[in-house]
Amino acid sequence: MSSQNIPNGSQTVAKQTAKVEMATLEDLPALTELVMDLFSMSAGDFKPDRELQERGLRLILEQPNRGRIVVIRNEDRIFGMVNMLFTISTARGGFVILMEDVIIHPHHRGQGYGTMLVNHVIEFAKQKKFLRITLLTDKISAESQEFFQKQGFKYSNMIPMRYLIETDQ
Repeated sequence: MSSQNIPNGSQTVAKQTAKVEMATLEDLPALTELVMDLFSMSAGDFKPDRELQERGLRLILEQPNRGRIVVIRNEDRIFGMVNMLFTISTARGGFVILMEDVIIHPHHRGQGYGTMLVNHVIEFAKQKKFLRITLLTDKISAESQEFFQKQGFKYSNMIPMRYLIETDQ
């Protein structure tokens, strides 16, 4: 892989170029770890549960018509991901994306990788003629909200509400 110079404060850091690509089933263990880390940091709405997270990720990976998972990796490992779930909007009259689980491993944050992932999702959406990308971000995370605003996302007048169906797993 080639290297590039990335500005980091007053210094320039040489690093290997990361690849953004669609995840495959072989990536499932690494994806599960990232989602477990994300949910471990979440304030109340989500609880890490390896079996549930792995099952949810597998459902996406095994049925590409439901959605896709985009990863960012170097030659060593996957260190970031985002999942795109596909649905239909009657308001927009066509297909839309629900973007979830945007995560960059803490050691790789602030280096432009989140922007690379989000830009990939936006380009994918444009190429496939999706009409909207909706995401949920943590209400308490001003940093996340700021990041997504810089990427062009706007606040909606809609308020997320949910009804959880309890199951006997």
